[in-house]
Amino acid sequence: MTVPSLSPMQDYALTVDRFLDHGAKWHGQTQVITALKGGDGTIGYADLRLRANRLSGALLSLGLAPGDRIATLAWNSQHHVEIWYAAMGAGLVCHTLNPRLTVAHLTAMITEAGDRILAVGAGLAPMAEALAAACPCLEQLILLDGDLPPVAGGWAPVTDLETLLSDDGRSTAWGGFDERSLAGLCFTSGTTGAPKGVAYTHRSNYLHTIRSLQADAMALTAEDVVLVAVPMFHANAWGLPFAAPAVGASMVLPGRVTDGRSLADLINRHGVTVAVGVPTVWLGLLDHLDATGGETPSLERIIIGGSSCPDTLLKRMESRLGATVQTSWGMTELSPLGTISPRGVGASAARGAGRPPMGLDLLLTDAGGTPLPDQRNALGYLKVRGQSVVQSYFGSSESALDADGWFDTGDLAILDDAGNLTLAGRSKDLIKSGGEWINPVEIEEIVGALPSVSLVAVIGSADPKWGERPLMVIEPAQGQEIEDKALRESLRGRVADWWIPERIVRVAAMPLAATGKINKTQLRATYGGA
Repeated sequence: MTVPSLSPMQDYALTVDRFLDHGAKWHGQTQVITALKGGDGTIGYADLRLRANRLSGALLSLGLAPGDRIATLAWNSQHHVEIWYAAMGAGLVCHTLNPRLTVAHLTAMITEAGDRILAVGAGLAPMAEALAAACPCLEQLILLDGDLPPVAGGWAPVTDLETLLSDDGRSTAWGGFDERSLAGLCFTSGTTGAPKGVAYTHRSNYLHTIRSLQADAMALTAEDVVLVAVPMFHANAWGLPFAAPAVGASMVLPGRVTDGRSLADLINRHGVTVAVGVPTVWLGLLDHLDATGGETPSLERIIIGGSSCPDTLLKRMESRLGATVQTSWGMTELSPLGTISPRGVGASAARGAGRPPMGLDLLLTDAGGTPLPDQRNALGYLKVRGQSVVQSYFGSSESALDADGWFDTGDLAILDDAGNLTLAGRSKDLIKSGGEWINPVEIEEIVGALPSVSLVAVIGSADPKWGERPLMVIEPAQGQEIEDKALRESLRGRVADWWIPERIVRVAAMPLAATGKINKTQLRATYGGA
């Protein structure tokens, strides 16, 4: 048979500018809302697309070329979304920086990335000044929100977004490059060692968006109003700035302020139906509602991830908010969605972090990398592969995969009969006491279910006899007290007696890492040598 010289199907490049193009054309009046001090800012997808496209022209006028990196140091806002699409649509690479990291960490990331432009949001000028002084590769500063004082020192040209748009904005052709071109760059957290860059391609982001929109995943629709409480610098805000315009869902962007009162006001003011963020954010919302007697009647679903969530918090969220809670698991290296519980299954019935949507596969192995003969109901080392999983880290010529193409997550996990994933902790977090292993996650799940406990973490503490012993750190629930004896008794008969911590420490507030997870690195530095 003769093979035709042309494909019978159109060659439609999978580039992320398609999402905003679609939102602008078919959902042009659907709003993107930004929380501001003087009143919320609103813009429709059509106008946002127009501004972002003209901003592409302005960026190119600065001498940037496809493949060049633009760093953003900003919270979730309309202007951050605009420069995000302006960069990616023109073939530039958007490198999102986490303002909660140290200047030293961010300097290393900017330098490794070779960022030429730094776009900075409201309230972050002092950090921008420090980064500018430390990073010779930076050539230009763009003030995104227009309310920042000029950066001192005259280190490089400074302009604000509106002036840049007015003076140099012009209509620009989007796309037209290979779908495997880089679109974004995000470094893994630097709290547990040297951060590594994960470079997302247009293709990987496009396919990740399709994966996240599946009916048993995030399942957004044009009827939804989505509160994006997960920051855009956390693995592309879990892909929501792509997924929302792709289906015409409205986005509510909270900026820097994510306390319980502010989020409750946003949810009620704009009729939010789906809220997405880490568990600590929703704990603040619950405490505020309990203290004020408030309600959030429009809220239908909450999608949580970033760290494990105590069972008591899950149930409290569903009973107090009347919303379905979807648990999820992911990593920066996965773009980031790995698994998610189905939208129709609440916390009371959900198991672990759910199952992988189509496009991602899971494998459990032994410590040597050999696949477990039975992939169900056995503890193993979790590996993944799929169309939006990292192959190699930014700037590295070495593969991040094993010989069979699997990425080692560093997690220990169990899959139940239905394929639901339960994480059993990071392999590096296991505690070796007297030559035997203790899994802190099992202890944390039991203690975390106690109504008197808000947050709990178990770490290894140096011990002259046993090498390490488990040490428990708890943040009591608001207004609650619990004795050490009661904490230990909750564990008896459920874990081996020698797993039970002798030392228990109480803290007023659990230290959190830049990603919103409990900062075990800090806890180890404070208590691990004792």
